[in-house]
Amino acid sequence: MRIIAGTLKGRRLNPPANLPVRPTTDMARESLFNILNNYVDYEECSVMDLFAGTGAVSIEFVSRGAREVTSIDINNSCTEYIKSAARSFGIENIHVVRADVFDLLKRATMKFDIVFADPPYALKDLPNLPDMVIASDVLNDDGIFILEHPKEFSFEGHPHFWQHRIYGKVNFTFFTKERLPDSE
Repeated sequence: MRIIAGTLKGRRLNPPANLPVRPTTDMARESLFNILNNYVDYEECSVMDLFAGTGAVSIEFVSRGAREVTSIDINNSCTEYIKSAARSFGIENIHVVRADVFDLLKRATMKFDIVFADPPYALKDLPNLPDMVIASDVLNDDGIFILEHPKEFSFEGHPHFWQHRIYGKVNFTFFTKERLPDSE
């Protein structure tokens, strides 16, 4: 895995093989950020990365200039790897939290411009995650929630649905509290 753009462009992430993750592919991550480039001022952006895994998405946001990034994962090996990668890259504006995402959403008080979630595809509550994130109020009113999910799920009827994109086997669905302009 490599960082696609920004100050850390080309740097490689080499997580241990035993991490229980399914990292977002470089191609899918690049496509995701190509969409966000049209809507986000990274330097003014605060990001929450749920089910952060290797931290590749979190570090990509930092590399592109995000003001602050909070990476959440329940697995200690994942959070330790993200901390280690952040130290080796000299990143100071990433906060790594070991927590259960669902418990954290119930008690979170901070707000974010972008909330990204790449949960395990077999996660029982995956279909409810958009409602949980919106209800938790962690998303700023003009914020974007991005859910990576398998093709078996469609969220087009969701009241906060904004757009859906497919990159190979990776599906991204975007949700907003307030309607953003349609993508090109």
